[in-house]
Amino acid sequence: MHGPPRHPPFDPSQLVRTADLRRAGTEPSRGGWRQVRTGVWLPEASFAALTPVDRHAALVHATMRTHRTGESVRFAGESAAAVLGVPRISAWPTTVRHLVTRRGVSGSSVLRPLLGAESECVRVHGVLVTPPARMVVDLARYGTLQDAVTAADYCLRHGMCTREDLTEELAVVPRRARGRASAARVVAIADGMSMSPGESFSRVQMFRLLIPKPRLQVSFSDADGHIGDVDFWWERAVGEFDGRTKYRIPAGASPEEAGRVLWAEKKREDRLRRRTEVARWVWADLLRPDRLLAILADQGVRPERRSTWLDQGDLARPGRPGRPGRPVGVCVTSRGPGDPRLVTGPPTDGSARHWRGPLRAR
Repeated sequence: MHGPPRHPPFDPSQLVRTADLRRAGTEPSRGGWRQVRTGVWLPEASFAALTPVDRHAALVHATMRTHRTGESVRFAGESAAAVLGVPRISAWPTTVRHLVTRRGVSGSSVLRPLLGAESECVRVHGVLVTPPARMVVDLARYGTLQDAVTAADYCLRHGMCTREDLTEELAVVPRRARGRASAARVVAIADGMSMSPGESFSRVQMFRLLIPKPRLQVSFSDADGHIGDVDFWWERAVGEFDGRTKYRIPAGASPEEAGRVLWAEKKREDRLRRRTEVARWVWADLLRPDRLLAILADQGVRPERRSTWLDQGDLARPGRPGRPGRPVGVCVTSRGPGDPRLVTGPPTDGSARHWRGPLRAR
């Protein structure tokens, strides 16, 4: 499960400054080059081949090269994630974040400060970034739940940090500081057995919808041998997220090769269905929580009255001294068997213990 990340950090060796190009007799504005940030360029073909995480990492590297303090800038949050090659659910921002430890530090139209405690940063391809565990806690405090859980799962899965590292970083955050409860929630939910951003996002939506907590990567076998490891398992049902690479069809595969892969997956699912119920969903279903609810309910997996994923102490927002915090989540109801709905406002019968407001795709 552990090992080098599947997506290695962006290599900035192809980034070139305007002055260097012109000294070599090349005027980049005439074509063939893409400006990453004022004064820093990439060959157009190289830029086109970059993934979204690498495009943001390129912006971070370009910012470091053009900043007056250069290699001493410490990048944090989503910018540290990009440099480390850590995936994200939301779109990557057009600004970069750097760590500051005191108020009053100004930023620019591109470089934005992120206020936090001191951190022993690590250097990746010449850029200083907060370490993985700190990056996860910062994302949890200032970003979305799905982005932070995705980053935490990825870092745990690839051995970039441990759960103990996450816990130690969380302990540094003052109890009543902004986002501490969110960070505690992410640390508790994070699981290195989650194998892709889609699986991480699925778990976040399940948590929000009060779906019972599943077991991950459970192995199934039958008389013919090993069937496979499933993404999610409940007592009487299996859940599978179908991402673009789910069926492992090689790039450039012929129609015959793709057909063989799909046929093998169909046989695998037929064997699974003889053992248990199988629910499948795709990315679009995660962006429509009511769809995910219906898909799971069709296989007998329905919301609980209240979340059992975490202790109530983990779910609580920091309250005033002597007063408990308020649980956070969503409130879900069912309007008949197999017809779960996401409530769009807090109910009036006193059951809104986990109401957080309507979910929105980001």
